[in-house]
Amino acid sequence: MTFADWLPVIFIGLMGLAILIYAMLDGYDLGVGILLPMGEEDEAQRDTMIASIGPFWDANETWLVLAVGLLLIAFPSAHSMVLTHLYIPAAIMLIGLILRGVSFDFRAKAAVAHKLAWDRAFKIGSLLTTLTQGYMLGQYVMGFDPGWQPQLFSCLSALGVTAAYSYIGANWLVMKTESKLQRRAVNWAKLAGRSTFLGVVAVSLVNPLVNPGVFSRWFTFPLVMFVLLIPVICFAAFVLNDRLLARLPKERDRHCRVPFFVTVLIFLLCFTGLAFSFFPYIVPGKLTIWEAASAPESLMFILIGAVIVVPLILAYTAYSYIVFSGKATDLEYH
Repeated sequence: MTFADWLPVIFIGLMGLAILIYAMLDGYDLGVGILLPMGEEDEAQRDTMIASIGPFWDANETWLVLAVGLLLIAFPSAHSMVLTHLYIPAAIMLIGLILRGVSFDFRAKAAVAHKLAWDRAFKIGSLLTTLTQGYMLGQYVMGFDPGWQPQLFSCLSALGVTAAYSYIGANWLVMKTESKLQRRAVNWAKLAGRSTFLGVVAVSLVNPLVNPGVFSRWFTFPLVMFVLLIPVICFAAFVLNDRLLARLPKERDRHCRVPFFVTVLIFLLCFTGLAFSFFPYIVPGKLTIWEAASAPESLMFILIGAVIVVPLILAYTAYSYIVFSGKATDLEYH
């Protein structure tokens, strides 16, 4: 392969990296939004939960913008095909994101009597966003095929993604909070983890059945001996987290960070399995990365910008998490 042939591979790698980081980072703050308790007596806990994501949640969405931008510029025909089929759920997702942004600020700046209403709006916006993202993922995996079976699979995917975001969000709270809220987050994490596990198993069973190409790729000897390590390690990670959460919180808050990073590993393994299932297709069964790619000259020009921008975003992200490490404190609005 020439360097021009490698350019689409480089850009699908960059786009995959952006999607993966978005799913993990914005996933936990969406999960925190989903988990917000709505009782009037829970106001202090809601404040702490939102404070735990306050310094990060807006910047986390940078990775979504980057992924969509790379899709538009590097793979314009795929961008057109994807949005043609997902225009309505994408619009609903944007409504959810807007609702989250507005309610995040207004919950503290509006009248005290309206604070609970804005918290409910934040929760609804989080749910809208996660459900539509899961639905879009299901539609994408099914190659945008019509019929009730793809719709049913997409609804299953919507519930699975919502459970997964709740799982990583709960483990974020286990890491960032203390006392009663931390114990509550542990219970949320155990329930969400088991739901996520069932969702991963269901999708893993259905996907090879409805996509014969995926089945042959996963179960071709001798490759099967290596790729099946992905679900084995993923299963072990779920079991490890469930057993660890059963023993938390510990004295001096030991091991409180481990569940979150094990969940990050689970996300990475699931994403790796998805990428392995469909590469080199950018639209499963319809369009490969080479068919969808822009001209090599355009990709080369864009690559120069990506080499500059992506490391800067990574550095800023790492720096922000270092600065705001530790337990969540009261969120201040200025």
